[in-house]
Amino acid sequence: MNKEERINLMENLAGIFIRCFFLTFALLILWFVFFLAADDWGYCIQSYWFELNRYEYDLLNYYGMAFVKMCAFIFFLFPYIAIKLVLRKNKKSMN
Repeated sequence: MNKEERINLMENLAGIFIRCFFLTFALLILWFVFFLAADDWGYCIQSYWFELNRYEYDLLNYYGMAFVKMCAFIFFLFPYIAIKLVLRKNKKSMN
């Protein structure tokens, strides 16, 4: 693999990472809207399957949203930024 192919691969990976980041945040927005709009319905279903009180249900949702948000930053946004910084460094060294 030559240098041009590696740069092309890194640009494609960066595009994939940023799309995954935005899709993860779309999932978070959908989760939050569902949590606001169908809160009682979701609680009824979950409390039927599991022994949860209202506080535990809310806590699980908030922790779940925070976990997904942190994973989006760690696994998608930070690699995207790192790849872009490497590409910028390579572009400056080529000039």
